[in-house]
Amino acid sequence: MGVQLGMVGLDVRDLRRSIAFYRLLGLDLRDPHPDQPVSICRMESGVSLVLAEGFAASSDPSWVRPERGYQQVLEFFVGDDAAVDAEWDRLTSAGYHGRMPPTRTTGPYAAMIDDPDGNVVLISSDAAADPSTAAA
Repeated sequence: MGVQLGMVGLDVRDLRRSIAFYRLLGLDLRDPHPDQPVSICRMESGVSLVLAEGFAASSDPSWVRPERGYQQVLEFFVGDDAAVDAEWDRLTSAGYHGRMPPTRTTGPYAAMIDDPDGNVVLISSDAAADPSTAAA
């Protein structure tokens, strides 16, 4: 077996707020244990999204949270173009910042929305991101 992506970890400012965003997107994130500020969702693709509050600073004393711009783009396959439109409407109506409205890009039909920490979430109808069509 070749190298496989197993996890994407995001160090978040407010764990509850981030959980609310990703739940609205459709992920089944667990409530964190009172003594551990972390929430994990293992998706059908096998990749886990891990939201942790304060992990980077406690593990790496030289870590500094970026003040501007974004460093990550997380792509979530949501189905067809109409599903991209629906997710855009739901998330922006809930007050999340829309970075790019649903658009036919040079690749997939997609939209970009900022999560509560400014990470960019790409919502797409890109068939290449569909876990049900991934090669075994």
